[in-house]
Amino acid sequence: MDEIQREQTLNWLLAVRDSVLNLADLKEGQKIADFGCGSGLLAFGVLERFEDRVDLIFSDKFQDCLDECQKILNETKIKNKAAFLKTDVSDIKLENDCLDRAMTRSVLVHIKDKQQVFYEFYRVLKNGGMYCAFEPIISENTRYYELLKSEEITDYTDFKKAEKEFMENPNDPLVNFSAESLDKNLIEAGFLDVVVNVQVASSNYSPKKDAILNWFITPPAPDQKSMKERFLEYFDEKKVDNFIMEVQNILADKPVKIESKTAFIKAVK
Repeated sequence: MDEIQREQTLNWLLAVRDSVLNLADLKEGQKIADFGCGSGLLAFGVLERFEDRVDLIFSDKFQDCLDECQKILNETKIKNKAAFLKTDVSDIKLENDCLDRAMTRSVLVHIKDKQQVFYEFYRVLKNGGMYCAFEPIISENTRYYELLKSEEITDYTDFKKAEKEFMENPNDPLVNFSAESLDKNLIEAGFLDVVVNVQVASSNYSPKKDAILNWFITPPAPDQKSMKERFLEYFDEKKVDNFIMEVQNILADKPVKIESKTAFIKAVK
């Protein structure tokens, strides 16, 4: 990213953070957990607002994420009563009915069985407690073949077919859900007053060659395959590398428009 793109991304992340925190209607004295906290965007937002007037849990299944949050926290002067919990959201290491708020940001895309996760959130929340989240609906995002023309790409039809197939794979946690399925999962788990508010965000920019390469080789999470690895399940490496090179040559420094669907979620126990 260049400076402008970094600033835009940071502003977007802060807007997502504030939207989730406002949705959660946080109060002093509550016990709040940020599950799949990553580098702590939501959790640090809570601390900036309340400091030690809430009981906050940073939770992630990756120890390096918790270590990073602890490092950041140690470098701040924010008063806090923060705790750290290493756990998978499919089997949360907390007792029943113990939280006032459970929050996530871009976590469900890494979980194959969404239903089990919602059962767990419901279990650990108190009656009247709330689950609030932000989630990208990746299955409905702009796809590569939509940015390209068939006459520009060698074997365009083959790559389009492969992308459609793996972007609609019911066993892939990145794409095996929609806003409608999340709504049904939450209701099945027992939640009331379920709201899944879908928004469409449009990005207009001119990507650099290196940025386009990163689209293909950077995995979305430590335990997920990159886009290149997904294409390698269909084609040999020479063919995939040629496709990436052609995409770079066609799109580099050219204006592109990418649409992304996202959902803000609120559900009450």
